[in-house]
Amino acid sequence: MNPFASSAALDMQGQFSTQDTHMYSVILPTYNERKNLSIIVWLLAKMFSDNQLSWEIIIVDDASPDGTQEIAKQLAATYGEDKIILKPRAGKLGLGTAYIHGLNFVRGDFVIIMDADFSHHPKFIPQFIQQQKAHNFDIVTGTRYRSSAAPSLATAKPGGVHGWDLKRKLVSRGANFLAATVLNPGVSDLTGSFRLYKRSVLQHIISVTQSKGYVFQMEMMVRAKALGYTVGEVPITFVDRLYGESKLGADEIVSYAKGVWGLFVGV
Repeated sequence: MNPFASSAALDMQGQFSTQDTHMYSVILPTYNERKNLSIIVWLLAKMFSDNQLSWEIIIVDDASPDGTQEIAKQLAATYGEDKIILKPRAGKLGLGTAYIHGLNFVRGDFVIIMDADFSHHPKFIPQFIQQQKAHNFDIVTGTRYRSSAAPSLATAKPGGVHGWDLKRKLVSRGANFLAATVLNPGVSDLTGSFRLYKRSVLQHIISVTQSKGYVFQMEMMVRAKALGYTVGEVPITFVDRLYGESKLGADEIVSYAKGVWGLFVGV
């Protein structure tokens, strides 16, 4: 008999219902996501439950006029206020600062950042966790532009994009090619925003990251490399948003180009 499996030993050790005793915190920035929020939360809750993982979702809403916050409050009543934590802000203050704001409230050992519009499907999160555990990575990032995980992961399938026209695909590919050529970050998808971080690593990187808009994600990866953090990649299928309008506009594209140059000069 294994002495560590006895009732007395388990009482002393603390009993866990799963082998993974970590908590996973999801930060969901939202703006006009009333139609999407309840479904993405259901998918996340089901995924965590199916994999017997401890979880919480921090919803950072930038004063959405469409009633997103009311939906978030209903979800908290349904799943529990310890699971769904609404932390609204006074206005539309940007994606980067939304993560900074949400990070102030996380309790988990690991933090997952993702979009609330179904662009990022929760079904990939178990692969992120598997990759992190296998290699003790500081960060695992989803990639649209790899056919296999890095390092190899048996359950991974080729990444891709669905719902974009040729122009948008070329813009995205071009943006990543430009950044990869100029900055050499060591990852294939700099502009993606579906990632898993060790909480302490995210806290460190975010404290030195200066960008506040869509450049934020790119700078995070560049800073991670400069600081010596390890990064794994898992291919994902990115699906264009089902409801609502894309928030990427000409200003963000100009900001991105300026951001690449700024990081080249400053990091």
